[in-house]
Amino acid sequence: MQLRYAFRIEPGPGQRIALNQAFGCARVVWNDCLRARRDARAAGLPYPKSAELSKRFITEAKQTPQRAWLGEVSAVVLQQSLRDLDTAYSNFFGSIKGTRKGPKIGEPRMKTKRDNRQAVRFTANARWSITADGKLNLPKIGPVQVRWSRVLPSVPSTVTVIKDSSGRYWASFLVESDPAAEILPPTEGDQGIDLGLTHFAVMADGSRIKSPRFLRRAEKKLRREQRRLSRKAKGSNNRDKQRVKVARAHAKVADARKDFHHKLSTKLIRENQAVSVETLSVKGLARTRLAKSVHDAGWSTFVNMLEYKAARYGRTLTKVDQAFPSSQVCSACGRRDGPKQLHIRAWTCDRCGTRLISRQDLVLGT
Repeated sequence: MQLRYAFRIEPGPGQRIALNQAFGCARVVWNDCLRARRDARAAGLPYPKSAELSKRFITEAKQTPQRAWLGEVSAVVLQQSLRDLDTAYSNFFGSIKGTRKGPKIGEPRMKTKRDNRQAVRFTANARWSITADGKLNLPKIGPVQVRWSRVLPSVPSTVTVIKDSSGRYWASFLVESDPAAEILPPTEGDQGIDLGLTHFAVMADGSRIKSPRFLRRAEKKLRREQRRLSRKAKGSNNRDKQRVKVARAHAKVADARKDFHHKLSTKLIRENQAVSVETLSVKGLARTRLAKSVHDAGWSTFVNMLEYKAARYGRTLTKVDQAFPSSQVCSACGRRDGPKQLHIRAWTCDRCGTRLISRQDLVLGT
């Protein structure tokens, strides 16, 4: 099983220049190869192979005055950029043919230095290492300080250095993990979850978790920072500085939401052998007046966390169809007694006499 662990890194001023140069070189190789494939398609020719592109836009390009600066960064970074382009095309063609699961993916696009995310990847061939004092030693960049928050379970095979829109740098390590070692001991817990807006989650046992509403609480500050950005002259240094402040304010909200989702999903998976959750039409709800609150809740991200953590730790996650009539079916005997008006929140089953409590779209006894 392959796992990713991301940690904040703190490169020095010179190292930031070197990283930005690596981002730029990887971006140029991507754009050159993408342009060559687009030109071949427009001319009715077959797509050039990766080996041909590597020779033309990496090996031979370094010998030209226009692209001589490509030799100032690690060659692995350039090769991995070309490999990422191959993967993007494979996903694109798989999406068209229907062989790839998940949402539709468009054709690869050109990259710019204004993209929200810049990244370069170093494989084992790049000879990067973790020093004895815990620093990440990268080729042609040097040892970079890492904020370690946990110990890696095994030796990483690759490391991806990422710069996000708020100017923060991250190191994402890819490690191999033994699936058998990840399985948690069995437990008798069984939980049903109803996701909502007033309460983020209402459990089948009656407990409730209030919605944090991270975006709503930060709206005042976000509006203030956005107004300041709109008043800055386009192209000025002050506007660029304010853009980073806006990005950091949004990143703070996103990080808080992600931390909340991780802690709650981990708690549910560890304490319960089986978890049931209803599938929600987030796209449909996002077109209503509740769109901002729906996106602020982040239901899809939370359910995805439950799904991969259940598979990782040996738990069972059941996704119940939103059309399932949970408020019409007795959880004890299974008798279906028909639809009920919204004001009816509790009733007694006519067949077995079980006292039932109805919550909107709550999965009980499934």
